[in-house]
Amino acid sequence: MKGYRISIIRHGLTEANEKGIYIGSTDMPLSSKGEAELAAKIDEYDYPTVHRVYTSPLRRCTGTAEILFPEIETIEADGLRELNFGEFEGKSVDELVGCSDYKAWLGGGREARPPKGESLEEMTARTFAAFHNIIIDMMNSGLTHCAVITHGGIISNLLTGFGLPKYDPKYLNAAPGEGFDLMITAQMWLNSQAFEILGYCPYNKVEESLAED
Repeated sequence: MKGYRISIIRHGLTEANEKGIYIGSTDMPLSSKGEAELAAKIDEYDYPTVHRVYTSPLRRCTGTAEILFPEIETIEADGLRELNFGEFEGKSVDELVGCSDYKAWLGGGREARPPKGESLEEMTARTFAAFHNIIIDMMNSGLTHCAVITHGGIISNLLTGFGLPKYDPKYLNAAPGEGFDLMITAQMWLNSQAFEILGYCPYNKVEESLAED
């Protein structure tokens, strides 16, 4: 049965990432450090050869796509945006730690929303729809290996929810400019809404393996 491979990669660093600030829907570009780190990773690691790149429309993702896959067709998918943190956008944990709304959000589960923000359940629904559309587009176009450039929260949420085998979530956090290779078949996805987690991306790193705790 034909398989479809997706390399799902987190965007490079932004100034907000460097400062430990919540940044979800805010359209912040890569920082100078982020751009330099991505350029260095291209020299150090082997990124996959892909037929197409699907990316979140936010500049930190489109900028990452331009650096990592400069000659490849890119399609923006709005559903790949990071979680909207609402009134917590642009604030650090230190600024929010005494806020009752922040405590309620952290303890409220997947249906809890930051004030004027988005819940994990809402984020999961839209990212699942976007990912489904990407898979169907790959199948219809006959593309067997594509890249997805998105956000750390999106990656860990997708892999935790739909990836097999089931790993401890702490092993599914992507570093900037890095991520995971996934394998999908039409039967596996359409029947079970699941994909196989193959391992880390990019390649030729120091030998590492995903392992359950």
